[in-house]
Amino acid sequence: MSVAVKICGITDAEQAKMVEEAGADAIGVVLYENSSRYVDLEGAIEIKHAISGNMLCIALVVNATAEFIHQIIERLAPDLIQFHGDESPEFCDQFDYPYIRAIRMHGNLTVSSEVERYQPSGGFLFDAWHADQYGGTGEKFDWHRLPKARDFRLILAGGLSPDNVAVAIRTVAPDMVDVSGGVESAAGIKDQHKVVAFIDNAKST
Repeated sequence: MSVAVKICGITDAEQAKMVEEAGADAIGVVLYENSSRYVDLEGAIEIKHAISGNMLCIALVVNATAEFIHQIIERLAPDLIQFHGDESPEFCDQFDYPYIRAIRMHGNLTVSSEVERYQPSGGFLFDAWHADQYGGTGEKFDWHRLPKARDFRLILAGGLSPDNVAVAIRTVAPDMVDVSGGVESAAGIKDQHKVVAFIDNAKST
């Protein structure tokens, strides 16, 4: 079975439709105001309405309030919430809602210890570490730091592109690959040719 593909940082309905037609399995909407790919809740709802029920809609948040998470659940009803900040296990679990836990690969981080702390039904997403940014940096990390033997769903992010996604998949064997800047012509603007190439290269690996 081929790897699943998530295109993150979708900023309007037309992009969402294009990405679905290209064969993506999931889209990500970024509900984090400091991101160059930020959309507000109304925009996220419009994007979700533009896609079919065959593609997952994942809401990315960074250190959001519990009140805002409840609004996302009630109004957007995403398939998964992606906690991409410094959220504690207790914070993520309190909503009793399917989620993905993002782990930013700091040099001092021990993957096994971090994985033991959380129980995300959607798995763990591994992304590059940046001191001032929560994802979307376009930077990759050392894929060999990820365990070969594991009992959790692994999503690989960080610096992926049409050119390196096949190597990444062969190296890590992830369940899903996640790309944003690697398929853009500018921040928040997805390039159809890059999207198609990324999905084709991922699915054929």
